[in-house]
Amino acid sequence: MTNETLRGIRVLDLTRLIPGPFATLLLADLGARVDKIEDPGAGDYLRPMPPQVGGMSATFVTLNRGKRSAVIDLKKAEGVALFRRLAARTDVIVESFRPGVMDKLGLGYDVLRADNPRLVYAALTGYGQDGPLSKRAGHDLNYLSRAGVLGMQGPNGGPPQVPGVQMADVGGGLWCAMGILAALYARERTGVGRFVDVAMTDGAMPFGAFGFGPVLASGSSAPRGGDPLSGGIAPYATYRTADGRHVSLAALEPKFWIAFCQATGIEIDLGALVPGDHQPKLREQVAGVIGGKTRDEWEAFAVEHDCCLEPVLEPHELLADAHAKARGVLVRGPAPNGTEMLQLSTPLVRDIVPGPAPTHGAHTDAVLADYGIDATEVASLRATKIVR
Repeated sequence: MTNETLRGIRVLDLTRLIPGPFATLLLADLGARVDKIEDPGAGDYLRPMPPQVGGMSATFVTLNRGKRSAVIDLKKAEGVALFRRLAARTDVIVESFRPGVMDKLGLGYDVLRADNPRLVYAALTGYGQDGPLSKRAGHDLNYLSRAGVLGMQGPNGGPPQVPGVQMADVGGGLWCAMGILAALYARERTGVGRFVDVAMTDGAMPFGAFGFGPVLASGSSAPRGGDPLSGGIAPYATYRTADGRHVSLAALEPKFWIAFCQATGIEIDLGALVPGDHQPKLREQVAGVIGGKTRDEWEAFAVEHDCCLEPVLEPHELLADAHAKARGVLVRGPAPNGTEMLQLSTPLVRDIVPGPAPTHGAHTDAVLADYGIDATEVASLRATKIVR
C-alpha cells in the first residue's frame, strides 16, 4: 500500500494524547490531509511531555508527523461557527471528548451532518457513547481493567501486572481508523456518511480473545496467569539467560516443544503443553537449561533449531536489529530542532517519508485558506482572537 491511497481525503482532528492521534496518523500515512484543530491554550497535551527533541515531545513528533495545526477557539460562538464551515467541506472529523461535549459546543453529529450529509464522524472514547460508564474519565489501564483483559495478567495470587504498552489506547486508534475507512467505503456506495462510535474498552476485549474462551464456553475464568498463553505452561514463558538477559520460548505446538526438548536433552512429554500442578517443576527445569547459556548463544540455537525461541530485545536494541532494519520499522523524519530523528513507521506503508510534526497553530492560515476562508476574514478572526 502507498501513501497515496487516501489522497484527497480531508480530516479535521480534534483529538489529543495517544489514541486519536494514532488513528489519524494511520490516515495521514495513507495520504489523507490531516489538520489538527487545537485550542488557544496548550493544544495537544502530549506536546510538552518528555523526552523532548527541540522543545517538542518525541512521542508527539512520531504520532503527528505530516499533519498541520490550526488554532480555533471553540469556546467562542465565532469559533464554533467557523468550525461548522470547515466541517461542511471536510470528509472526516475525529474527536475524543467525553460524550455530550461536542453537543454542548453546538457541534454534535446531528448538527454537522445536516450541513454535510457525506460527513464521516468518528468519536473515540473510553467507554463509548452510551452505557452507565459513558461519561467516566479513564486511561489505558482503566480500560484494560474494565475489559477483563488486565484480569488475565499474572502472576496468580498477586495483583495483575501493569502492561508495558498501551494496548487499549493503540487498539482504540486502530479500531477508529478501521471504522473510518469502512465508513468512507460505504459512502462511496451510498453517498452518505456515517457515525463511528469506538470505545477503547470495547476495543481492548479482542486482545483477550484466547482468555475469554472459558468465559464464553462455560462462564468461568482460568486462574490469573494460569492459561497456556498467560504463563500457565513452561513451554510458553520467558527465561533468564546466563548473562542476565532473557529469551522467550513459545513452543505451543507439539513439534516445536519436541524440537526444543530434543536439542536440549529435556525428556519429551506432551503433558508440558497443558496447565497443571506439574508445571512449576518443569518451569524450573527449563529455567536451569536456559540459564546455562547466554542470550546470544540461545539466538544462535534458535537459528539452528526451529522451536519458537527468540531473544527479548530491550527497546533500544531495536535500533540495530537486522530484521527491524530490513522491514523498515524505523524511519528518519524531521525533528523540531532542524535535524532528523528516528520515528516508528506504520505497517501499512513502508516507503513513508515523514513530514514534520506541526508546531502549535503553525498552519492556521493555510488550513483556513484551503477551506475557503479568505485572508481578510482570517485577519479579522485573528484580531478578535478566534484563531491564532
